Amino acid sequence: MINPHLLDELSQRGLVAQHSDPAALAAHLATARTLYCGFDPTAGSLHIGHLVPLLMLRRFQLAGHTPVALVGGATGLIGDPSFKATERSLNSADTVQAWVASLSAQISALLPADDGLCAPQLVNNGDWMGQMSALDFLRDIGKHFSVNAMLARESVRQRLARPDQGISFTEFSYALLQSQDFAVLNQRLGCTLQIGGNDQWGNITSGMDLTRRLHQTQVHGMTLPLITKADGTKFGKTEGGAIWLDPALTSPYAFHQFWLGTADEDVYRFLRYYSFMSLTEIDALEAEDAQRQGRKQAQQVLANELTELVHGKGALAVVQRIGELLFRGDVARLGESDLAQLAQDGMPSSAVSGEQDLVTLLVECGLANSRRIARELLAAGAISLNGVLKRDGRLSAGERLFGRYLLLRRGKKEYQLVICS
Repeated sequence: MINPHLLDELSQRGLVAQHSDPAALAAHLATARTLYCGFDPTAGSLHIGHLVPLLMLRRFQLAGHTPVALVGGATGLIGDPSFKATERSLNSADTVQAWVASLSAQISALLPADDGLCAPQLVNNGDWMGQMSALDFLRDIGKHFSVNAMLARESVRQRLARPDQGISFTEFSYALLQSQDFAVLNQRLGCTLQIGGNDQWGNITSGMDLTRRLHQTQVHGMTLPLITKADGTKFGKTEGGAIWLDPALTSPYAFHQFWLGTADEDVYRFLRYYSFMSLTEIDALEAEDAQRQGRKQAQQVLANELTELVHGKGALAVVQRIGELLFRGDVARLGESDLAQLAQDGMPSSAVSGEQDLVTLLVECGLANSRRIARELLAAGAISLNGVLKRDGRLSAGERLFGRYLLLRRGKKEYQLVICS
């Protein structure tokens, strides 16, 4: 069943930055269509910056259209120069292919083939570009592009204005490769709409033009806004780097905590971007929070929605239990896998070897600035170990959780996890 109000809803959510001929696109989407979005394998995992376009494909799927996710096995060997200050480092073909497999698995999990919905499709542009010779590419694709127009692109001009960097012919040709993707998918799968981040607008319009030239077909393009925080800074990274969707790179607990830390000024906007809650539900939650004394509920809702979406209901239940046990100080009930998540990235951690007394350990892990302060903290009852108050510096191997973890707490909230070897 086609949702005729999809574009209006996307605009109300703030998810539309630019699109080609709004009236024509709205009329075009009145019947079932096929659209695509590309994801280049620049790492072994997607991060939360990829979530908005991925979820956009899902929104179109729920509205009755067929989503196609393209993983750039070919374009990933080149690297998109769009608004990058420096030339990308080229990765080996084996590395890129391994990343293609990882990203494909993540995308498939986030674009399920639900009953009653159009089945999503996953493609790799290496399947057609790898079979094309350089001469064929230059004759069949390159002849349709004006170097003058390509030089006029803002992303290219910015690089040319940096004489210490410039732009290689390899990266300069990236727009032709992405444009060819649109033309090929239009011919093979009937794709008539490409979506992407707002930095992709030039590549998308080039693909529209190439498709028209090669197949005499009108196609459409739409971009999503760059996600920023209320203070104008780019959203999606922490001091530790990107927030990855792979639980081996960002644990579900750290993922959940990241969303819990969303500022009040951003949280309702992010619910509109990232969640599938209706706009009415989000507005009602915002109104309730405005009347609420103390902590808002929106951050919890956002964290729960995104953690379940990316990692599943089981992982959400685990991270909620970890958070509750830490809040209550009932850390003795944490399991070994719970502590492994915390050791990965869930809280400050330290690795030590050999036998240590508690005074030395407090200094080494940074909970005390000196041995004197460590002894004063112990005497004052400010230090707990594995949820038990400690008043002396004795420490035994038997106190290690699962033979290797010591969970220290100073005061009520300052934790440090020690991994012993």
